[in-house]
Amino acid sequence: MKTNYKNYIQKIGLLALCSGLLVLPACKKSFLDVDPQAQQPALTFWKSQDDATKAVNSIYGNLRSWENTAFPALAIESIAGDDAEKGSSANDASYLNSYDNFTVTSTEGQLQGFWTGQYQNINLCNQVLDNIPAISMDANLKARYIAEAKFVRAYSYFRLVRAFGDVPLRLTVPKDASQFNIPRTPKAQIYAAIEKDLDDAAGVLPQTYTAIDLGRATKGAALALHAKVAMYQQKWADVLNFTNTVMTMGYNLVPNYEQSFRLNNENSVESVFEIQCEIVETIAGSATSQFSQVQGVRGSVGGWGFNNPTATLASAYEIGDTRRDATIIFRGETTPQGDAISATGDNPMYNQKSYVPFSLIKTGFPEGAQQNVRVIRFADVLLMNAEAANEQGNPALARTSLNRVRARARGGAAGVLPDVTTSDKDALRTAIQKERQVELAMESDRYFDVVRQGRAAAVFGAKGWKANKNEVWPIPSTEIDKSAGVLTQNPGY
Repeated sequence: MKTNYKNYIQKIGLLALCSGLLVLPACKKSFLDVDPQAQQPALTFWKSQDDATKAVNSIYGNLRSWENTAFPALAIESIAGDDAEKGSSANDASYLNSYDNFTVTSTEGQLQGFWTGQYQNINLCNQVLDNIPAISMDANLKARYIAEAKFVRAYSYFRLVRAFGDVPLRLTVPKDASQFNIPRTPKAQIYAAIEKDLDDAAGVLPQTYTAIDLGRATKGAALALHAKVAMYQQKWADVLNFTNTVMTMGYNLVPNYEQSFRLNNENSVESVFEIQCEIVETIAGSATSQFSQVQGVRGSVGGWGFNNPTATLASAYEIGDTRRDATIIFRGETTPQGDAISATGDNPMYNQKSYVPFSLIKTGFPEGAQQNVRVIRFADVLLMNAEAANEQGNPALARTSLNRVRARARGGAAGVLPDVTTSDKDALRTAIQKERQVELAMESDRYFDVVRQGRAAAVFGAKGWKANKNEVWPIPSTEIDKSAGVLTQNPGY
């Protein structure tokens, strides 16, 4: 069921750190700009429960920004993998190729965009965490709002630490000039802060919401994200514990894999956390997400054709795997929703998971701006559970969780995608890694999965990936320059 985001959008206010005002920060490709007269002085804010609601809603609003879901995020989190490539025409945004061939330098703009997007999220969360405790309001709602902010802050720090390694850790809004320019914090401390936020959030957040609040962070989302954070640190007992708990909370797989990514199945039984996007046709500028537009079929209704599936991905699927045609729009095909894709054009394949049927595209808004961004699906939880169970010496549980994902991928056909039966730890590990590749393709996990698994040199080496350098991206040079050298660069850049 779709979140009632009319209420959210009408109350969105991005709380900028500068000037002490409630303002909308200038964002590339933003549709959230407002006139100065709409700004609210900080002295009149942080007074009421309604102020608290607006502030928390602004956190969710910023998650769908250009920096969080479009070029910067796709460059850092997707294009470097072997399942995705730049796409579009050869000369369009050619700078994105530097992420695919690992020639990117610290001056490339998407690095700064991604960094800025995550710290904007963190700043919004910190303002909530600093100010809401003093507001006289419903105690249960206050506790929940604080937990929601901690979840999103943890999510943004997780995206930062896996992309850059050590990053500055800010857990409060700076109070004076001495607190602005701080050095990078060791990644172990970043992970510890993330885990504390998720522990706190999971202890307060509800398992479900009523329709008007559907899409907000839940207890299951906090536990599932904690499992992923633990997985990146190879804390397998924690991964197993968290995923086992989530698996008792009522989540399930949508029977039809392709349909799980369509608008009618947003916030479905498979959804653990999604970035909420919406078009409110009566509100100009209400639709801010360009996630679907930048990946849409090039030349059709306004799609840009970036972040495309690769031939490597197309060949990775087993015969009969329904996920292949559900993940990839092939040039010349007709989609299940009846859209005929041109047989000619710049790109042989497009991302079907970000696709919105052409009949649902609204004039005057970015293509597919109402499409939610899937962040964590229950299938991911099952595969994390399988990986942790195997590493903990429980092949039976590993196979059960793995084969549950494979069963859905058969699409009801007999004789395809047979159950994995091996108990050999290495063979089962390989099978789980393969399943993550095809199940989560084009969902911004593949690149970091391969890096954390220690396989990047073998998998990405032919593309230019180098050990002891490309495990992380360069720190944006503008951040180092602004810090007067307080921030240091990652080795090799």
